[in-house]
Amino acid sequence: QVQLVESGGGLVQAGGSLKLTCAAPGSAFSSCTMGWFRQTPRNERNFVAAISESGGRTLTAASVKGRFTISRDNAKNTVYLQMNSLKPEDTAVYYCARGPHEVLTDASGEYDYWGQGTQVTVSS
Repeated sequence: QVQLVESGGGLVQAGGSLKLTCAAPGSAFSSCTMGWFRQTPRNERNFVAAISESGGRTLTAASVKGRFTISRDNAKNTVYLQMNSLKPEDTAVYYCARGPHEVLTDASGEYDYWGQGTQVTVSS
């Protein structure tokens, strides 16, 4: 059973920062792309960022490029999302997900396991 557990969400003022963490123990973590998605209050689930197995390649949505950074620590089976310069429109439930082997993708259908999500709320 693959478990992904997100943490680090919360309430922050616009312009602030948060760092999300996703722990994925025993999930063949280091051989898979990992991604972050977010679900808005209007229930749209959108791609945020993805990172390759080694961490050498990343893919970031245009809406967060230059503000959000994805990283991973394979020794700790953990993936991170550093979010800076947060905006009210970044308010969403953020999910991490396990993706395919050797494919960096923004397609949610390519991710097979998902965490329970962590709420991020940005006030104006």
